[in-house]
Amino acid sequence: MENLTLTLALGATAATDSAEVHSAERVAFLLRQEILYGKLRPGAKLKDTHLSASYGVSRNTMRDAIRQLTADGLVVQRLHNGSMVRVLTEDDVRDIYRVRRVLEEAAIRASSQAPASQLRDVVACVDETARCVAAEDWDQVNTATMLYHQAIVRMLDSARTDAFFENILAQLRLSFGYIPDQGEFHVKWLERDQTIASLLMAGQREDACRELAFYLNDSEAQIIDLIRSGRQPH
Repeated sequence: MENLTLTLALGATAATDSAEVHSAERVAFLLRQEILYGKLRPGAKLKDTHLSASYGVSRNTMRDAIRQLTADGLVVQRLHNGSMVRVLTEDDVRDIYRVRRVLEEAAIRASSQAPASQLRDVVACVDETARCVAAEDWDQVNTATMLYHQAIVRMLDSARTDAFFENILAQLRLSFGYIPDQGEFHVKWLERDQTIASLLMAGQREDACRELAFYLNDSEAQIIDLIRSGRQPH
């Protein structure tokens, strides 16, 4: 999947002549990628002294990067307790799924205008998910699943929407920390992903939207149930 990678828009913020701000954007991008790919887990402490040394930037630059991630909803900062990767609440999950419903359903309805290459990307993401499930590589399954939903939203053909949704995906990745049995969880969703992709390719957009709605409702409910059970994310 060389062309199917999660990428964030480094140019999303206004251009500036300040090298310090540019460095902060770069570091924020790299930390966001760590969250997207499951390397920074919910609740992980972000110590600016350690991170600034790891990334070769000043502590001020690292603090600016962490502030960006805080504004993005990926990090929380607490007085006298430093910064940590966000642990999602029920309300966070509900809001993420509200956004997903709006964007993903709109993208499916707009798919008649999408080039064939974008439809093939959706199918390729499902195929990659199936390969990762067969290999029981659950971290890569998580990533491939996000790529699948990103590919759906890209059919809206809006760079701004893509950049916004990529941050939603990073937040979504944090919800995966609540899942106790990655194998059991992902196998059952793969078949549903395949069904939605098949309906999409057949031009059955309303049926695809209906299946997606069932999918998102069930997924949201299961994650909220896990949060309510008192399970701690890992």
